[in-house]
Amino acid sequence: MPTTGKLIGSGRTADVYEIDDAWVLRRNREDWGDAAAEGAVMEHVRAYGYPVPRVRPGASVDSRTSRTDLVMERLTGPTMLEALTAGSIDVWEAGTVLAALLRQLHAIPGRRPGTRVLHLDLHPENVILSPAGPRVIDWGTAEDGDPGLDWGLSAIILAQVAVDDQPISDPARAMLAALLADPADLTEAGLAEARRRRAANPTMTPHEVELLGAAAELIRSLAHLGNREST
Repeated sequence: MPTTGKLIGSGRTADVYEIDDAWVLRRNREDWGDAAAEGAVMEHVRAYGYPVPRVRPGASVDSRTSRTDLVMERLTGPTMLEALTAGSIDVWEAGTVLAALLRQLHAIPGRRPGTRVLHLDLHPENVILSPAGPRVIDWGTAEDGDPGLDWGLSAIILAQVAVDDQPISDPARAMLAALLADPADLTEAGLAEARRRRAANPTMTPHEVELLGAAAELIRSLAHLGNREST
């Protein structure tokens, strides 16, 4: 197991530690994720030119705690959320970049016939704006499937913030509108499954779950989903 340095980032399910100037170790918390599977999907999409960090082979598992470790390229640059807060990117550009990343990802064939690779957690905290361009991180939820589910989850994550009563709600709504400016692959079935999965996510608070109904309705109105699917 690599020797780690200081803690440089934390999310809901994992922590990131520095190894050196080139590599970091992403350590899942107990019972969360499969680092080997995550590394494999990252290498799969990177082989098609998708912007992800490089992965060092040989994810490790701590048998005492069930935590899994993934060693990957150390990126420089803010997350998209940090760039939004600093004012170095505007909300419309951010939503447009997220949409482009979804389209680029869904051009990659899945590892099962007839499917596409889905990230299933693509939002501003999981995009690093590196000097070489956006890089997508946190692939622990990735699977093969239909792109409508990926669009639905990215949209509903933003919409939950947009319908909440907090200072960032209006910017989140504007970003969601940019994301859904041309939501060709968003479907009612994908949105319904995204809502179901989001409600079942154990990291959601009761308040966040309560927002899902209003979030789904906002998505439908911005994407004109009912009109598109009835024509």
